[in-house]
Amino acid sequence: MIIDTHTHLDNVKFIDDVDEVIKRAEENNVKKFIIPAADPKDLKRAIELSEKYNEIYFGVGVHPVDIDKYEDNLLIDYIKHPKCVAVGEIGLDYYWVKDIKQRKKQQDFFKKQIEIALKYNKPIIVHVRDATEDTYKIIKEYPEIKGVFHCFNAAHQLLDFSDRFYYGIGGVITFKNARKLIEVFPKIPKERVIIETDAPYLTPHPFRGKRNEPMYTIYVRDKIAELWNIMPKEVESITTNNAKRLFGI
Repeated sequence: MIIDTHTHLDNVKFIDDVDEVIKRAEENNVKKFIIPAADPKDLKRAIELSEKYNEIYFGVGVHPVDIDKYEDNLLIDYIKHPKCVAVGEIGLDYYWVKDIKQRKKQQDFFKKQIEIALKYNKPIIVHVRDATEDTYKIIKEYPEIKGVFHCFNAAHQLLDFSDRFYYGIGGVITFKNARKLIEVFPKIPKERVIIETDAPYLTPHPFRGKRNEPMYTIYVRDKIAELWNIMPKEVESITTNNAKRLFGI
């Protein structure tokens, strides 16, 4: 089976047909789903879905572009929930933020949420955009933290953490302009690769431009099988075992 380790099923784009989306995924052998927290306003929806479906889990955290909505009790109130398997997505995003003070604020909140994850023994789901250097420095400060680099950006530096981090591979690997990721991918240990969609975003080829959904992980699986020169079922086995090991599901 496939585990979609990063899918925003709580997003408003799924509000009208999430049940059908989940059904289509399961018909394509996608059997478990992890909803990472991004915007705190969607967290209630994520929890509701996790309580409705045995196959759905969630992370709790505040995305770097939403840190102005951060509340300590937001994490603490929900991190003990039996379906909460991670803190995230958290991290750094400098693409949207050019102001040095605001970037420093992102760094502070990233560290704060890492410390909460350590306290409650949860892995972190790390968002990195145009911020590899500072992400590297911060992760280096916390040698006990483990987690996943969501939508791995092909940065060689981040491979230094392959002893305790995993690398989320999604639709980007199917893009025609994914040359850098294709070059770096063989350097990721097989036991550190997990599959994700980031649905409704980053829809794989040949469906770019349409809403992404978990069933499309099969295209990511097939591309990985091509790059590893193994059968798709072997990719499912490897990546599913990796996800289970990381998230304890």
